[in-house]
Amino acid sequence: MKHIRAISFAILTGVTLVSTGCAVMRGQTSPGAYVDDRAITTAVKAKLIEDKRTGGLSINVDTLNGAVALSGFAKSQSEKDAAGQIASTTRGVREVRNNLIVRP
Repeated sequence: MKHIRAISFAILTGVTLVSTGCAVMRGQTSPGAYVDDRAITTAVKAKLIEDKRTGGLSINVDTLNGAVALSGFAKSQSEKDAAGQIASTTRGVREVRNNLIVRP
């Protein structure tokens, strides 16, 4: 029984490392950085959806090494500015690239 548990744990660990290996090849330093970036992306997206000033569903969020890139469309300059401010105040964000296009 102990051997089965150890083998299962080893397989699960291997699958996790292999599945996050692509992120390391994209320029991230470790699988841990990939997980951190996913958490940042999720947190920013959740805040954008919660905030009534932004159309969170129409804003794409991508994170690489703590740098957040916002893309998509905003209805006004104030919505674009609010999205950038929300992203910049999220824990773990080092930089924000606000590439939102204002389209009425």
